Amino acid sequence: MAHFARTEIIDAMGSDFRFADRMHHSEVRFAVRLTPRGGVDRVDGANSEGVLQARVAAPPVDGAANTALIRLLADELGVARGAVRLVAGAAGRHKLVVVEDVSPEDIAARWPGIRL
Repeated sequence: MAHFARTEIIDAMGSDFRFADRMHHSEVRFAVRLTPRGGVDRVDGANSEGVLQARVAAPPVDGAANTALIRLLADELGVARGAVRLVAGAAGRHKLVVVEDVSPEDIAARWPGIRL
């Protein structure tokens, strides 16, 4: 859920007040180990190290597996695809994902044992 903060902006003369609204999004980061060509799009849960394990049917060609992972995680968490970003590991199996508009508690409840 987004939180709004009201920020005052004062001009150079110090007399004219204007207001600007800024949104503060909650972001959650976690590691994912992806298995491309895994036969089915599925999250297998967190492993003993707290890394989320997922598999997708898509091959690791032209970003297809990464796109499938983003779609899978968005669907699993009930957020828009745009709220899920891959911030590291685009070319490997080990990835770092950021999800906006979801709480750490929601993710921990969805996948017990995940390290956030």
